[in-house]
Order: sequence, then structure tokens, then C-alpha cells
Amino acid sequence: MKTLKTLKTLKTTKKFDTERVLLAVAAPVLAIVGALAITSVIIAATGRDPFHAYSVMINFGTTPESQVWIINKAIPYYLSAAAVAIGFRMHLFNIGVDGQYRMAAFFAAVVGGALTLPGIIQIPVILITAMLVGAVWAGIAGYLKTTRGVSEVISTIMLNSIGGLIIAYFLREGRLGEREGNLVHTPDLPASSHFFTIPTAVKPIWGTVVIAILVGIGYWFVINRTRFGFDLRAVGASETAAQASGVSVKRMVVTSMVLSGAVAGLVGMPTLLNESYNYGTDFPVGVGFTGIAIALLGRNHAVGMVLAALLWGFLERTGIRLEFEEFAQEIVGVMQGVIVLCVVIAYELVRRYGLKLQQRKVGEELAAATENNGRNGKGPSDTAEVSA
Repeated sequence: MKTLKTLKTLKTTKKFDTERVLLAVAAPVLAIVGALAITSVIIAATGRDPFHAYSVMINFGTTPESQVWIINKAIPYYLSAAAVAIGFRMHLFNIGVDGQYRMAAFFAAVVGGALTLPGIIQIPVILITAMLVGAVWAGIAGYLKTTRGVSEVISTIMLNSIGGLIIAYFLREGRLGEREGNLVHTPDLPASSHFFTIPTAVKPIWGTVVIAILVGIGYWFVINRTRFGFDLRAVGASETAAQASGVSVKRMVVTSMVLSGAVAGLVGMPTLLNESYNYGTDFPVGVGFTGIAIALLGRNHAVGMVLAALLWGFLERTGIRLEFEEFAQEIVGVMQGVIVLCVVIAYELVRRYGLKLQQRKVGEELAAATENNGRNGKGPSDTAEVSA
């Protein structure tokens, strides 16, 4: 009877680990409190009331129009973060998402503008073109790393610059571009290329949000439920240990870069298929670098990155309003930086505290086992037999 009660207690403890839950909650709470405290000090140092700033941000950011704006803004941010996170999970720094999505969007726009097919064929052709271009462009960095030992950070940064120059060369009047006022852009996509939108009372939500959701689900499934995801995380934890267990690190590097580039190729699609319908000199840039911050903020987690992308969109949207309230223009950029910094520091502090807690608990259990064995006259080998 006593044994049965003990087993029930153990099962209950396993199902609900209080310490683990507290540690999981402590990290974001610590990050939020730290970010609010530092940001408040910075705003107060400029001579303005930080609580008034927060009030303005909440009131403006929660209006229906702002909510739609934030969701649409978060779509490319999330795709960019997912592309970066694939590399981050194995300590591979794909800094070239910015160049990969711009190259992908440009050539996808060129191909889409040259075709006039039914939407059910035209849109997949554009998406596949974008993913292929992104994968090839990122795969170059993976190939250089595995065959020549070139750091992916250096090669992807250089590929960003090369990609920008290639686009600048082809995006000219008389080549692959056409002039419209002061702008030069690729030929407009036919109407069949326009992605659907979700109507709301204020403005429509871009239908490409569905692509972002599918990418998020696919990212979670591949990382957590497949052999590839397990190998990827194993390489990230220890390359030598993974290689000793039979994982080909070189193959994983190339595959991860290609996969990351394929997702990066989708980053420009929300803008191309739901807003601009061409690639021009005014096409958004820098989304790839924003994705790095969002991946860090969301801790490379599929859901965490959703929240981070929405928070980023919220800060950008409400920053516009803060300018009207005569707050410093740079205050939102400072807030974004402080939040990312606080999240990274808070999670690291909590991780180290949790590690110390586990080590102390194991030490106490070992000491208790040794003391019991001494009283019963059993040696370590006896303990092993009992445990077995």
C-alpha cells in the first residue's frame, strides 16, 4: 500500500514539476520587468513621462486598424525569424537572410511578371521560384563552409552585397526593369498572381499569413518530431559528439543552409503578392536583420517567434504615434534593443540558476544515498545493484 502511494507521488511529481514551471515563467517575467525598468529610465532621462508613453502606445496599438497593420507587418518578420532560427538551432549563423529574400523576391517577380497563367499555377510557380533562388543563394554559403572552411558569417555578408549588386544591375530600364516616375520596378504581376486577403471591418489581412502559419507548423514539426531535427539539435549541442554518433556534420550544414534559404525566399512574398505586385527600388530591405532580433527574442521557438514578431510590429506601429506626441524619434529603436538585450540576459541568468539548482539537488541525493549505505553497511556496488 505504501509502495503504491509512493508511485502515485512520483507520477504526480513527474507530471507537474513546480521548479521547472517557475523557472520557465521567471525568464520572460524578468526580461519584461528589466526592459520596462530600463526603458522607463531612458524615457525619464529625456524629460518625458514614461507612463504617458506606455499609455499612448497601448491606446493606439490596440485600435482595430493598428491590429491589422501589426499582423500584416509581422508576417514577413516571422518568416525571416524562422529562416534564421533553422541555422541558430545548430549554432549556424545565417546572416544572409536579407540578401536571400531580396534575390528570391526579385527573380520571383521577374518570372511571375513574364507569365500569365491561372492563379492556381501562377502563384505556386512564383513561390517555388522564390524558394529555389533563396535555397541556392544560401547553399553557396553552406558549400563554402564545408569544402573551404569559410565562415558562414563572412560568406553570407558578402553574398548580401553581391546579391544587391546583381539586383541593381538587372533592375534597370531596358533590362529587367521599367520606369514609373522616379521608381524602377519589374513588370507588374498579372491579376492571377494576387494572393487572397482576409476582409475585416477596417483593412484586409494579407492571406500570406497562411504561409507564415504553415511555415511555423512545419518548423516546429521538423525540429521536434523528425530525425533531421534531432540531428540538427545534436550538432548544435556538440559537433564532435554528433559526429561520433554517426551524424554527418557537413551534410547537416549544407542541408540546414539550403532549408534556411528556402524559407528566407518566402520573406518577400507577402509584400510581392499582397501589396506591391512588383519588385522595385522601394522594396523593403533589412527584414532579414530584423528576423535575427526576432529569432533571439522568441528563443527560436515557433510560438515564441510569433509573439516576438507581433511585439516588433506593435513597437513600430506605436512608434509612429509617439512621434506625434513629441517623444524622441529614436525611442522605439532603443526600446527594441533593450528588450532583446534583456531577454538574452534574463534567459541566460535563469538557465545558469536552473543548472546550479540541478547540480545542488544531485549532490544532496548522492550525499543522502552515501549516508544511508554507510548505516546499512552497503558499499557503492550494493547501491548500484539496488538501483538496478
